[in-house]
Amino acid sequence: MANIKSAKKRINTTAKKTLRNKMIKSRAKTAVKKVYAAKDSGNIKDASAALSLATSAIDHAASKGVLHKNTAARKKSRLAKMVNKLN
Repeated sequence: MANIKSAKKRINTTAKKTLRNKMIKSRAKTAVKKVYAAKDSGNIKDASAALSLATSAIDHAASKGVLHKNTAARKKSRLAKMVNKLN
């Protein structure tokens, strides 16, 4: 356990940031799963709507630094390609 005041503060700060990052990443992953679920059900309309939400969640994660911008672009590209293949 840390004894120095600044070290204790860093522990608290890191815990808050870790929780925030986990929430953002979880939201993006859930949105991606919804796109795959809509694709598996074969519903093009739901897949397109889910793709829009997933793209937004992935962009948000990238803007907050949780995902690298190239990783976000790759994920969005693969999802869009998959949904467009349904059409």
